[in-house]
Amino acid sequence: MAEYKLQVSTGDMPSAGTWDHVSVTLIGSDGESEKTDLDNFGKDFCTGKTGTYTVKTSSSLGKLLLVKVEKDPRLFFQEDEWYCSTIEVTTPEGDAILFPCHRWISRGEYVELRGGRAMKFLEDDHPLLIEHRKKELTLQKSLYQWKPLAEGLLHISSFENASELPAEIRFSQAKTDEIKDANKQLGRKFHFKGMVGSIKKWENVDDLKRLFNFQKTPMSEYVAEHWKEDDFYGYQFLNGINPTLIKRCSDLPRNFPVTEEMVKPFLAEGSSLMREIGKGNIFLYDQKKLDGIPPYVYNGESLTVTSGLCLFYLNPQNKLMPIAIQLHQQSSEKNPIFLPSDLETDWLLAKMFIKNADTLDHEAVHHLMNTHFMGEVYTVATLRCFPVIHPLYKLLIPHCKSTLDINIRGRVGLMGSDGIFKTSTAGIEGMIEIMRRSLHEMTYSSVCLPENIAARGLESIPNYYYRDDGLKLWSIINSFVRAAVEYYYPSDADVAKDTELQDWICEIFIYGLLRNYGSGFPYSFQSIEELIKFITMVIFTVSVQHAAVNNGQFDFYYWTPNAVLLLRKPPPTTKGQSSMETIMETLPNVGETVAISVLINQLSGKYSDVVRFI
Repeated sequence: MAEYKLQVSTGDMPSAGTWDHVSVTLIGSDGESEKTDLDNFGKDFCTGKTGTYTVKTSSSLGKLLLVKVEKDPRLFFQEDEWYCSTIEVTTPEGDAILFPCHRWISRGEYVELRGGRAMKFLEDDHPLLIEHRKKELTLQKSLYQWKPLAEGLLHISSFENASELPAEIRFSQAKTDEIKDANKQLGRKFHFKGMVGSIKKWENVDDLKRLFNFQKTPMSEYVAEHWKEDDFYGYQFLNGINPTLIKRCSDLPRNFPVTEEMVKPFLAEGSSLMREIGKGNIFLYDQKKLDGIPPYVYNGESLTVTSGLCLFYLNPQNKLMPIAIQLHQQSSEKNPIFLPSDLETDWLLAKMFIKNADTLDHEAVHHLMNTHFMGEVYTVATLRCFPVIHPLYKLLIPHCKSTLDINIRGRVGLMGSDGIFKTSTAGIEGMIEIMRRSLHEMTYSSVCLPENIAARGLESIPNYYYRDDGLKLWSIINSFVRAAVEYYYPSDADVAKDTELQDWICEIFIYGLLRNYGSGFPYSFQSIEELIKFITMVIFTVSVQHAAVNNGQFDFYYWTPNAVLLLRKPPPTTKGQSSMETIMETLPNVGETVAISVLINQLSGKYSDVVRFI
C-alpha cells in the first residue's frame, strides 16, 4: 500500500470556495490511482484555506505526471465555481511536487494538472506527457478561435458573450457583481436628478458642476478649476491620459503656415520662432490621420472631425504652452490659425476641438486598439499556442487572463449599436476607420517605449513624468523577463527550435498585424534578445501602458469641457464670432454627458477581485 499526501489550496478572492464534491485521480508513469473524493470532517475548500488529504494506491505510481481534478455538484445546490490555487503532492518516496492550477473550475468540469518545472516542447520525454501536451493544444485551438474585428482590422476571439468564456479566463462572479453594483448606484443617482436621457443643454459652466455632486477626486476637481489655463492644457499632452503623440518640431509643416509675427508675443523676449525651434523648444501635435474621417450624423446634420495641428512652446519656466492652433490640415481663409491673443472663447473653442480629436484618437486607438485589442491578440495566441506547462504561458497569463472578458463587454458598451462610440463626433464607423488607419501605420518601435520616446525627440524635455516613470518600469520588466527567458532559453538555438514559440509569434503577426512586414514587428524569433524585447513589450503594453491610458480617465475626462468625445457644433471658421453660449451649445447635452460620464466611471473603476500569482 502506498500513500500520497495532498495539500489542496483554495484561492483567497471572494467566493473562491465551494460546497461541491471535489475528487482527484493521480496519474503516474506506472499507473493511476482510483478516483478519490477529497472529503474531511466539516466544510472543505473554504476561501483562503488549505486542506490535507490522502490518496491510497496498491503500489507506487512511479514518476507522478498528472493530477486529474473533477468537481461534481451536491444535490440541490446552485452552480458553485471553485478557485483552486495549487495542489502539492508528497509521494511515498518523499518527493513534494507542486501542481499549479490558479483557475476557476466549474461544476461538471475536470482539469488535468501538470507538476514540476515549466517545460518546452522538446523537453518532454514521456509519451503520456507528449500526448497530453498535443491534446491540450488541439482542444485550446478548437476553443479559442480568431475572427476579424472588422474589415482591415486585427482579429479578436470568436466569443460573442462573456458568459461563453471558460471559467478560468472569465471574471469571477464577485467582480461581475461589483461592476454591476457600481454602475447601478451611479445610474440611480443620475436618474434621481432627472439627468438620464435629458436633451437639455447645460446652461453654463457652473451648471455642469452638478455632476460633481455624485463623485469626484482631487484631480478631477483640479481639472474643473484649471481646464482653461494654457499651461495646464500643455501639461496634459505630456502627463495626461494620452501622452504619446506630441513630438519635437524641427521644421514647421508646410500646411501649417505659422509666422514669426503670429507667435512672437508668446515667446521669450528677444527670441524668435526659428531660434526656439533650433533650441529644441518647439513641439508639434498633428492629427493628420483624422483628415477625412467620416463624421457622425447628429440630428440630421454631419458633425465635424477635426484633423488639427497645435504648436507648443517650452517657455523659460519649463511650461509647455500652446501658441498656435489650426483645426484642419489644409490652410485657408475658413481655417484660420488661432492664437492665445484671440478672443478668449475663440481660443478656448480651438483648444476644445483639438482635445476632441485627441479624445477620439485616445479612446479608439491608444486605449482600445493598442492595449485592449492588441492585448487580446497576445492573449488568444498565448492560449492557442502554449500549453499551460510552457514557461512563456506561465510568464504571460497573469498579465492577460482577464483580457477577453473585459474586451467582449467593451465591444458591446463601446462599439455596439447603442455603444458610447455612437455618442462621439466620429460615430461608430468613424471610430473604426480611425483604428483601421492607425493599425496600418503602427510600427514595432512605436509600442516599445524607449524607441517611442527617442523617435519623438522627448528624451530631455523637463517634467515629462510619463517618460520618467515609464522608462523605469520598462527597465524593471525587461530585467525580470531577461532572467526568466535566459533561464529557459540558454542559447539562440533554443529560441529558434521552439516550435510552439514560433507558432505564437507567427499568429500574432498574421492576426494582429495582418502580415504588415513594413511594421517592423517580428514574425519569427531567432535570438534571445529578440524574444526578451518582445515579451517586455507585451507585458508593458497590457499592464503599464494600459494603466497610463486608462486609469486617469475619471480624473481628466469627468470634467466634460476638458476633453469630450462629442462636440455638437462645427468648429469656428472665423474669429471674433463666439461666446460662452457658443461653447455650451457645442458641448454634449445633459443626457449625453451623463452617458459618457457613466462609462468613464466604469473604465476607471477599481475592483477588489485581484488574483496574485507567485
